[in-house]
Amino acid sequence: MSDVIPPSARPLAGIFWMLVTGLQFVAVTALVKHVGADVPAPEAAFLRYALGMVFLLPVLGPILRAATQPGMLRLFGLRGAVHSIGVMLWFFAMTQIPLAEVTALNYASPVYVTIGAAIFLGETLALRRLTAVGVALIGALIILRPGVRELSPGHYAMLGTGLLFAMSYLVAKVLSARVPPSVVVGWLSLVVTVFLFPFALAVWVWPTWAQVGWLFAVAGFATGGHYTMTLAFRAAPMAVTQPVTFLQLVWAVALGALVFSEPVDVWVVLGGTLILGAVSFITWREAVLKRRDVTPVTVTT
Repeated sequence: MSDVIPPSARPLAGIFWMLVTGLQFVAVTALVKHVGADVPAPEAAFLRYALGMVFLLPVLGPILRAATQPGMLRLFGLRGAVHSIGVMLWFFAMTQIPLAEVTALNYASPVYVTIGAAIFLGETLALRRLTAVGVALIGALIILRPGVRELSPGHYAMLGTGLLFAMSYLVAKVLSARVPPSVVVGWLSLVVTVFLFPFALAVWVWPTWAQVGWLFAVAGFATGGHYTMTLAFRAAPMAVTQPVTFLQLVWAVALGALVFSEPVDVWVVLGGTLILGAVSFITWREAVLKRRDVTPVTVTT
């Protein structure tokens, strides 16, 4: 590949699938926001993954066989445990702070991944990438505005979510070199479901059928979002598709204002734009340098 965008790429298709991906991920956050605190965060997270297991049944055999490789079960377990805590914090944050703030702060995860990849995986953190990380952290500070306003438990939960998801992605990077992506995603869902069960049981409240239906829709949109994101990355380089994820923030702001009566916060939009701009720059640099082992830069729910 001599150019950033190879001749075989289909940029319009990549942009289209990333638009569909963004809509599905925003639907996930909106539905979780709709369910709210009526279902405790650990239970809601457990039900989301447990109900989502139905989508994995066709590939359950190959997923289970992958654990027979030496050391794989330990890595699957480590990633699942870390991701589980992050998911619980994310569900909790959704009940505490506006939808736009959750979406904007979620953009910071790839920045944590970049830093972690340099520290733990030996990836080069060149001056340009270091500058982009600095810009992203400034964006996070603009969103949080510590000292200017009081931070809620939801803000701290989102900061923890970003760090834990970054750890999860770094382990996924190691796993993806040894097993297919479908196996990595499948084992994550399996381990997270098992890990969350005792936490859900400790705070269990019997959900209504309507709440179960909403959480099943969450599982469906989340699964669909990951699938269409794969289609987007297959059609075009991430340097093309990554900037499209900014629309998730636009849609989250609109949904928050129109559906949940949340005020539009210009500082959140500005901070989120800075973070996403930095992430997009890092992605573009990776494409220019033609690196084969690219640090994951996607935000998952």
